[in-house]
Amino acid sequence: MMTNLFSVFDPSSSISTLSINWMSTLIGLMIIPVSMWLIPSRNFVLWNSVVTTLHKEFKTLIGFKSINKGSTLVFISLFSIIMINNFMGLFPYVFTSTSHLVMTLSIALPLWLTYMLYGWVYNTQHMLAHTVPQGTPPILMPFMVCIETISNLIRPLTLAVRLAANMIAGHLLLTLLGNTGSSLGLILLTMLILTQILLLMLESAVAIIQAYVFAVLSTLYSSEVN
Repeated sequence: MMTNLFSVFDPSSSISTLSINWMSTLIGLMIIPVSMWLIPSRNFVLWNSVVTTLHKEFKTLIGFKSINKGSTLVFISLFSIIMINNFMGLFPYVFTSTSHLVMTLSIALPLWLTYMLYGWVYNTQHMLAHTVPQGTPPILMPFMVCIETISNLIRPLTLAVRLAANMIAGHLLLTLLGNTGSSLGLILLTMLILTQILLLMLESAVAIIQAYVFAVLSTLYSSEVN
């Protein structure tokens, strides 16, 4: 009786001939975050400080309303995705997805459309009042409404074009300069390599800055609808 009772704990689980006795332990280890069972590396500490700084800044831009709790995570994820894609494009023979409007517009348009739907459904009066800046003379109000409406409608396009244009410009310059290397002498070739290194450093900074600009502008647009 006792043997039959405790025999259910014997390691005998399997799928066909594949033993899965210790699979639950492996699944548990995979689910637990790495930071819980490994000493945090310098990369982890650096990224954690970056995320914390972004969280504080985005929280200040959005506001401290209860409805916005957790909103900073969306914009931190947005920053991370764009920055990683920008950096991936700096490797040779790697497709730069953020240099195409298909990618950038597919990120900017849903964000802007969500803000607009939320604002016009829940804060209609605020959205109407936002079309006329404070202190505008009555005679200029119709023109200001048209200008503010147009500027609001082109926001997703400006977000997408800004990111794509900045990515295209740097990569195009690197490519054009690199194609001239085979026809240069030793001195000019050395100068070209140094120039390429400096441009690559500049593009690395641009990759971070453009991701930050995209995330900050998206945060500001979301704060205007509340």
